[in-house]
Amino acid sequence: MGSSEYHPLHIFFFPFLAHGHIIPAIDMAKLFVEKGVKATIITTPLNAHFISNAIGKAKTNDENGIHIQTIAFPSAQVGLSHGCENVDSIPSLDLFKPFILGTRLLQEPFEQLLLDQRPHCIVADMFFPWTTDSAAKFGIPRLVFHGTSFFSLCVMTCLELYDDVSSDSDSFVVPNFPGEIKITRMQAGSFLKSNDITGVYKLVEEARESELRSYGVVVNSFYELEKVYADHYRKVHGRKAWHVGPLSLCNRNSQEKANRGKEASIDEHECLKWLDTKKPDSVVYVCFGSIAKLCDSQLRAIAMGLEASGQDFIWVVRKNKQDGGEEWVPDGFEKRMEGKGLIIRGWAPQLLILEHEAIGAYVTHCGWNSTLEAVTAGVPMVTWPIAAEQFFNEKLVVEVLQIGVPVGSKKRVGFQGDSIAWDAVEKAVKRVMKREEATQMRIKAKAFSQLANRAMQEGGSSYTDFNDLIQELRSMGH
Repeated sequence: MGSSEYHPLHIFFFPFLAHGHIIPAIDMAKLFVEKGVKATIITTPLNAHFISNAIGKAKTNDENGIHIQTIAFPSAQVGLSHGCENVDSIPSLDLFKPFILGTRLLQEPFEQLLLDQRPHCIVADMFFPWTTDSAAKFGIPRLVFHGTSFFSLCVMTCLELYDDVSSDSDSFVVPNFPGEIKITRMQAGSFLKSNDITGVYKLVEEARESELRSYGVVVNSFYELEKVYADHYRKVHGRKAWHVGPLSLCNRNSQEKANRGKEASIDEHECLKWLDTKKPDSVVYVCFGSIAKLCDSQLRAIAMGLEASGQDFIWVVRKNKQDGGEEWVPDGFEKRMEGKGLIIRGWAPQLLILEHEAIGAYVTHCGWNSTLEAVTAGVPMVTWPIAAEQFFNEKLVVEVLQIGVPVGSKKRVGFQGDSIAWDAVEKAVKRVMKREEATQMRIKAKAFSQLANRAMQEGGSSYTDFNDLIQELRSMGH
């Protein structure tokens, strides 16, 4: 081979096996490919089908597109049934431990792929801490992808310094952290050692330790949204980090936006046609992401709260009729809501819905993808955090950015979350849609939307950081 022959930068993307982690990883891979980088997504066979559909046939078959490599998930070895290759398919939290054990067994086949293909860089999920060792074995830089905000990354790191609260409901100020941000033990969950009952803290600790040994961190955010926390993470915590978001903005046409994620349970044209009949900022969008498993009483509270609020709504209900009936539906609810409410059972074209001018607010679980998509679309939020770092994201939305109102969720209960009274749902929806403060929130949300879009355009903060990262990797790889 001639020394002048050009080999494009080749990056392995290894997202955690959950839709909320896979989707932004696909978006990131798309952005790298646009810059002439070769991208390969590593996953398991069942997830490969979903990824291939989300990318689109043209982009997976094209030589310059995104490649997919699969490694088998050892379900039987860890006592999981076939088909549990994605966290969203796990029925209960107690199966999370064997699932994580299964992901550790992917190390050997992953290293075989590294040996065969020798990529220049690995972007691996924080839930795969062992990939730092695998990368080091082959002298390849590993970038960590958490899929959350700088704000939450700082809170998680600061909580290492604190574990001294007597009561679960006592609030405390997050130590060594900008601003007087208070949380409780119940909200901190497994990020506090003494709270750990599922073994998640051990995983968080391993992730932290492997992050310190990795080359750096890529963050799906933009500088203007949380500059204080981006600076704190880099300068005070000493992390090498690049902000490259909002990643969802790589989906530029309606088709890409509609295909992002799983296949929608409703035709996007039908959904948008329904929204077209509504006034600007008049519809509430309700969706709790792909992992949350709300129980009947929570669903009933949402139904009653929405009806009492008097607002039009689109509500994504993950519970299918075959999951055990429709006992949660209040008597006559769907009949009364005809024309006023649209219930989507399954998956919805979320990006298209959020950016429609009729959407006035978003009732969300505060997963970072959903939160950032709402920010990007300029939509204020009603926050109902369920698990993981969602309580921290809520603090950012409500207290720092001031573009949301809390529904009052106080604690995490597995993947199910806190129970909320229907009138709390009604009050929160009215506050974000009708009260005096709603106008101010809407103005702020629209301003952040403009900043988000500018960040990804030529010369913008994320565009520049992304190019700097590619240049740095190229200088190492060639």
